[in-house]
Amino acid sequence: MAQAIFQSGGKQYRVTEGETLDIEKLELEPGSEAVFENVLFINTGNAPQVGAPILAGAKVTAEVVDQRKGDKVIAYKYRRRKGYQRTVGHRQKLTRVKITAISA
Repeated sequence: MAQAIFQSGGKQYRVTEGETLDIEKLELEPGSEAVFENVLFINTGNAPQVGAPILAGAKVTAEVVDQRKGDKVIAYKYRRRKGYQRTVGHRQKLTRVKITAISA
């Protein structure tokens, strides 16, 4: 089973073929194809390949399943004895993708 590590949105993801994961929002419609070319590592079973920093010609192909929002994150600020309280919520926009192919 092929494994890869690729970079998208400033984060790195370790994936295998057929896996579904949430990444930072991509401006793509559900059902379309996403290609990630910033591949840092590929292991196809015989010999792992490590990029310095990326592998030339390697790519990870994925199908966009849907666009969604992540769980709400609450930021709460408080200063004792001053009467100061502040609550701010945030929901990150995410894209759910299914990895279809890993090619070196």
